[in-house]
Amino acid sequence: MNKIKVVSLVGPTASGKTRLAVELARKFDGEVISADSMQIYKGMRIATAKPSAEETRGVPHHLIDFVPPGESYSVACFVRDAKAAVADISSRGRLPIIAGGTGLYVDSLLNNISFTEEKRDDALTGELWKSYERDGLEPLLDELGAFDPESAQRLKAERNPKRIIRAIEFYKTSGMTITEQNRLSREKESPYSAIKLGINYRDRQKLYDRINLRVELMLGQGLLDEARQVLSGELSSTSAMAIGYKELAPYIRGEKPLGECVERLKRETRRYAKRQLTWFRRDAEIHWLYPDELGGFEELLSEAEAVVEKGLIYG
Repeated sequence: MNKIKVVSLVGPTASGKTRLAVELARKFDGEVISADSMQIYKGMRIATAKPSAEETRGVPHHLIDFVPPGESYSVACFVRDAKAAVADISSRGRLPIIAGGTGLYVDSLLNNISFTEEKRDDALTGELWKSYERDGLEPLLDELGAFDPESAQRLKAERNPKRIIRAIEFYKTSGMTITEQNRLSREKESPYSAIKLGINYRDRQKLYDRINLRVELMLGQGLLDEARQVLSGELSSTSAMAIGYKELAPYIRGEKPLGECVERLKRETRRYAKRQLTWFRRDAEIHWLYPDELGGFEELLSEAEAVVEKGLIYG
């Protein structure tokens, strides 16, 4: 089986993936496929840190800004669309570079996960979210553990309410547990040979400082106006979870001061970064790059280029 060579670049939010992905694409004649579950949505530009035309430097980017915020978009949709993008890019003799922070998207694509037909129950999802907001994660983990203890144990460490709620909904709508689905879906060999890179910081505070600075920059770019516009429109159960809007909603409604809401936004973004790193660390094949140990971006790029070059020749 002749596998398609792809580069995967992952890491937490604000770590510098966009710039590195663009430079790798320029070096190796590549195109970028975004693996970000929120950059897919139209209009949600600032909060999701979509790259500008200046930042992309002419490098084509796929799967950004193409889904209305009122529509749901699942990991199954991403795998379908990303597979088509990889096939298209590769067929033109270019290198597909999958870059983003949504680990479930990246892993499902690279591991060739197949999905049963998606069934959604928005009413059930809404009730589960209300339960979470009222009682926290533990009752939901107990409910999941009653029929899928393996998933409950795995997701307990991640503390990700969205994935816990989806696991419950999946079972109640399909009659199959996520654990069983994952087992069945991994029976087909992946068509990809992936060169895996990750960006992280040895000094976690440096990453948190970057996150805090990014939030301040977003506010200067007009995040509040964008939040007002997005929150006034129709949102799906997935787009409504984008960090950057719900945290500012109490200020927009006149319920809390702006400073308090901004601090909450920074805190939730830092927590999200921590969850991302927890996910990515499970993959022993990732070659980690640490900008805070290097002398600047050029050294980071040089190390990344060496890994990709070796993977393209010998991988």
